[in-house]
Amino acid sequence: MDEEGTVSLHSAMRRRKPLGWKAMPYILANETLERLASFGLTSNFMVYMVREYHMDQVQAATLINTWSALTNFAPIIGAFISDSCTGKFVTIVFGSISELLGMLVLTLTSLIPTLRPPPCTTDQISGTCVRYSDQQLYVLLSGLVFLSVGTGGIRSCSIPFSLDQFDDSTEEGREGSRSFFSWYYTTHTVVQLISMTLVLYVQNNISWSLGFAIPTALNLFALALLFAGVRFYVFIRPEGSVFSGIFKVLVDAYKKRNAQPPAEIEYYRPLLETSSQSNKLMLTDQYRFLNKAVIVMKNDEARNEEWKFCTMRQIEDIKSIISIIPIFASSIIGFLAMNQQHTFTVSQALKMDLRFPGTSYRIPPASITVISLLTIGIWLPFYETVLVRHIEYITKQEGGISLLQKVGIGNFFSILTMIISGILERERRELSRAGVSRSVFWLAPQQVLMGFYEVFTIVGLTEFFNKQIPINMRSVGNSLLYLGMSFASYLSCATVSIVHSVTARGGRQSWLTDDIDTGKLDYFYYFIAALSTLNLILFLCCAQRYRYRNM
Repeated sequence: MDEEGTVSLHSAMRRRKPLGWKAMPYILANETLERLASFGLTSNFMVYMVREYHMDQVQAATLINTWSALTNFAPIIGAFISDSCTGKFVTIVFGSISELLGMLVLTLTSLIPTLRPPPCTTDQISGTCVRYSDQQLYVLLSGLVFLSVGTGGIRSCSIPFSLDQFDDSTEEGREGSRSFFSWYYTTHTVVQLISMTLVLYVQNNISWSLGFAIPTALNLFALALLFAGVRFYVFIRPEGSVFSGIFKVLVDAYKKRNAQPPAEIEYYRPLLETSSQSNKLMLTDQYRFLNKAVIVMKNDEARNEEWKFCTMRQIEDIKSIISIIPIFASSIIGFLAMNQQHTFTVSQALKMDLRFPGTSYRIPPASITVISLLTIGIWLPFYETVLVRHIEYITKQEGGISLLQKVGIGNFFSILTMIISGILERERRELSRAGVSRSVFWLAPQQVLMGFYEVFTIVGLTEFFNKQIPINMRSVGNSLLYLGMSFASYLSCATVSIVHSVTARGGRQSWLTDDIDTGKLDYFYYFIAALSTLNLILFLCCAQRYRYRNM
């Protein structure tokens, strides 16, 4: 009787008509406030480690890149757990709780003096500051690990869970899911803008403890909002291991590699779908060697073993995953330019005049990235409400331009960002050596260009990975963006270390010395621009060969 009641309850929840945008405030509030905490922390964390933990520039940048890599890798684990057993909602709840614990630990490091080194008595460059102890570092790292675990649960499932709330069988639902990505990024950009001004001001001018306590309280409020919207949600039950079907296709295709392909489609085993896999598929000729996995052999029928059979959906699912891999790989180097905005751009700002024009107010160094957020917050609504209709009229294509065209345009902006960054850094360094301190708003052009990079590449990749991945692996697809960022963080960490050591050989001054006025940071920016150019060429080759999956 209990089992029947459970099945009935599940069926009723699944049959509930998706409410679309009515369910969004609760889901987006959780994701947006999570971003407020993690993004605000990331943007100013280098300042926190340099000032409060007395780390040098390369040390702090390495720790940030390593933590960022772990944070961006976590969603792929959360996605696997979500799609395999726990479901999206439970994974989001678990992630929110872990995020809250991480913020509590970091708040304690700022509240309790024994959890961090004592303040410097003289200028830090003189080397008289007391360094952090192993115990103090372990406490700090434990808080960061909790944040990474929380991010893995929230970011892997928030967008897929949101898309579950739209009915793709209706025109209204399809339009809602298409415009969702731009409005999603706009919403959390606005909140990031608030965190980069209000929270950073509190951290730099009032106290670190209050600056950490504010995101902690908001995280608690976000968790409450998530539960408040339960009555509006549509829940889709996980269907077991998402990788077992992939493995089965590969095994069957190999075992049946010598079989003759059938002449007629009817010879294939009928497509078996669940209600959550409603996309219509046809067997394609791409990666045709995999098609043999769906052939029903006589001995298979006799044994009646399910492992011997593959459906057309399983075949096409693995094809779509294989097709996505080159696009995913080419996105990694593209993220390198974005990584530098949270490390060396802050170091540049620390050497510049931080006063707001016409006033004596000094802005926090990390707040310079607000300019890129303003660019995103202005451009995305303008594009969605005004520009996209005109572009659609010209191109006769839904959304104006294709997803990969968006990403390609963004990759071009990443190259331009690094070139302009190098030019501006060279001018800043020469003026600083002459005793002239440039306004921090001298960095505005590179921040505007970085904003356009995020508008096109991040939004484009987010929609691409969510719509071009099999439906039952949507959480995994959504996490590919963060996995790419994770690899990019590791690559950035390795690049910084290699460039720092190689350029310092033979007693020469390193490009990335602690005092950027004596270094060659502009050369490093040009190096990243060169890598990004090669990456753009690779991306264009991959994009030209890509076949879009039916959406």
